Amino acid sequence: MKEQFSQLKHIFETKQSFVITTHVNPDADAIGSEVALASFLHNKGKQVKIVNQSETPDHLIFLTKIFPVETYSSHLDHHILKADCFIVIDTNSPKRFSAFADIVQKSKAYKVCIDHHLEHDQFADLYIIDTEVPAASELLYRILVYVDNTSITKPIADALYAGIMTDTGSFKFPKTDSETHTITADLLARGVNPYEIYQEIFENGAINKLHLLGKALESIEMHDNGKISAMVLPRSVFSETNSSEADVDNFTNYVLSIKGVIVGLVFVELSDGVKVSFRSKGDISVNTLAKQFNGGGHKNAAGARIKGLLLREAVNLVIEKTKLMLR
Repeated sequence: MKEQFSQLKHIFETKQSFVITTHVNPDADAIGSEVALASFLHNKGKQVKIVNQSETPDHLIFLTKIFPVETYSSHLDHHILKADCFIVIDTNSPKRFSAFADIVQKSKAYKVCIDHHLEHDQFADLYIIDTEVPAASELLYRILVYVDNTSITKPIADALYAGIMTDTGSFKFPKTDSETHTITADLLARGVNPYEIYQEIFENGAINKLHLLGKALESIEMHDNGKISAMVLPRSVFSETNSSEADVDNFTNYVLSIKGVIVGLVFVELSDGVKVSFRSKGDISVNTLAKQFNGGGHKNAAGARIKGLLLREAVNLVIEKTKLMLR
């Protein structure tokens, strides 16, 4: 991967204007990575914009104080078309930022993809993808250390730590290894306060999110003799609790926490379909399951969006496919 790092270092040195984006409904790893890279480039005297398809969730607003994040609208098209370099982080498919994928395709900018998910689409000039790292922020840390170790300031370290901490499930997911902890130790040495970041992300929510969680827990269904659990959230539950789809972040932990469950599913009804989050234990690859619905992700964590089906139709179909996979 050193060759790709070297190519990216040359891009950083020779290009002047950058646009950075990530997937729809961004999490802390996505925004943390964007903010860290944007700050790094800005401190090098580069012109940088972060443009996302979705708004930043409330619990991640603190990261935008490190570097601003804009929500895409057509008035930003000229910035995207003007940029020397377009960088996509924590996703490897234009489908995941579809609102302005056409503009990106028209852009003559050099395109870079930095990611840790499986099976990328062909759209970039340079791919830096490591499917063994638990977080895009960890991969980005390695890139920044390679480019200029001295330029990782405390704010950049804070953003990277937020991404690594959350995408490792607070350092408990399978791909968390000694290298992850070594990197985390270095970020702490650069001034990161772990409790402050944990508090911002997990202890700063509105009461509405707890009301939503209560209804979400009540909705859990058990299937296939307790091997499969499914949380089912219709659109009505969000209006009842005055909450949003973004508030469902981390609810997947609950479906997989039940004794005997080896596959956990979270279904969220959207205005144009159904979002499904897949989680699994051990050697069960839910990525292959998500691919059947034009989704993807990691072996034990994946996602998909199903269009053209009602919520219950999607739930029944996915559960049947899951049963077949387990057999």
